[in-house]
Amino acid sequence: MLAVHLIFGCYGFWLPNDPRGSWSAYVRNRKLFEFGEAKRVSSPESVARTPHDTKLRTAAKRALRYPAVQLDEFQIQAVGAGFVKAQEQSGYRFFACAIMPDHVHIVLGSHRNRPKQIIGHLKGNATRQLLADGLHPLSGYQDFPSPWARGGWAVFLDTEDSAQAAVGYVEQNSIEAGQPRQTWPFCVPMY
Repeated sequence: MLAVHLIFGCYGFWLPNDPRGSWSAYVRNRKLFEFGEAKRVSSPESVARTPHDTKLRTAAKRALRYPAVQLDEFQIQAVGAGFVKAQEQSGYRFFACAIMPDHVHIVLGSHRNRPKQIIGHLKGNATRQLLADGLHPLSGYQDFPSPWARGGWAVFLDTEDSAQAAVGYVEQNSIEAGQPRQTWPFCVPMY
């Protein structure tokens, strides 16, 4: 493995019964279940641009216990600072990073830790930074829930072409969303 493309969402980003499908096997939340069962996706390709019922998805998000997290620019910068701390602790080699308002894309060089551990480490450091900066998006709730959805996805990149394609995809992510291109000082060239 040359690299790995990690994707993880903020709380409320991609629900298990999203009309486009998900990688979930079931819906745990009873109120959310009223909007349908989990819709498994079998394709490894992204379904983000698949046409779907946006009204149904929006209504399901309103049934969540907390509002879906949408990071503002200050919070995005704090998340990036948390990633720097994780990099300092572990030696991650970031080749690309896009911290979007509701999800994150990262391409990392191979590492001794498994993707699940890396995602947890990144989320933990980002959350601590949000708290330290007084920017936690769900700080108004007594039980102080995580700003992150559970888990994440990892796409293993075994060839130079696939790794470079993933880097290009991540670098274009913010532009395609109508935002300025993100450049993070912790990212290094792949070669």
